[in-house]
Amino acid sequence: MTVQTFTHARFASPLGDLHLVLDGAALVALDYPGYEPRMLRLLGRRFAGARLAEGAAPAAVADALARYFAGDGGALGGLDLRLGGTPFQRSVWQALREIPWGETMSYGGLAASIGRPAAVRAVGLANGANPVAIVVPCHRVIGAKGALTGYAGGLERKAWLLRHEGAAAQLPAVSADGAGETTLAA
Repeated sequence: MTVQTFTHARFASPLGDLHLVLDGAALVALDYPGYEPRMLRLLGRRFAGARLAEGAAPAAVADALARYFAGDGGALGGLDLRLGGTPFQRSVWQALREIPWGETMSYGGLAASIGRPAAVRAVGLANGANPVAIVVPCHRVIGAKGALTGYAGGLERKAWLLRHEGAAAQLPAVSADGAGETTLAA
């Protein structure tokens, strides 16, 4: 049995050093500092027994991320992704990539966009299993009434990303309480 080895790189961003997992030039996973166990768990489900070798991100990936954080809304669209997932998850992740920069969509709207309007909960689960944060912009999905809802990287990062993209100029402030929980301030 051949064991698959991926490159594990880091990218310095305004949100901290992002974890990148690559198969050659294809992005397999992207997650936040402190979320490496989640990233490894999701990778293990898709690529049982795979190993990570420390390395550098390909220039094209690093450049695309740098341009995104500099405000280029189209910078991430051309990245090669290797997502795995079920056909349903892949349909959700593709629909997420079609939400334009600076816009948001509700979970119900996302379910309707893939022709499965009754599958709101399943869409939410697929959204939460997204292995490539930011590039597959699950942060652009909000509650039906415009509220920020769960985000694997934390609501503070979700709010930051939406503000960065100009999608939420009027978002409420986000703060962390003493227990380490992130809440929206009124």
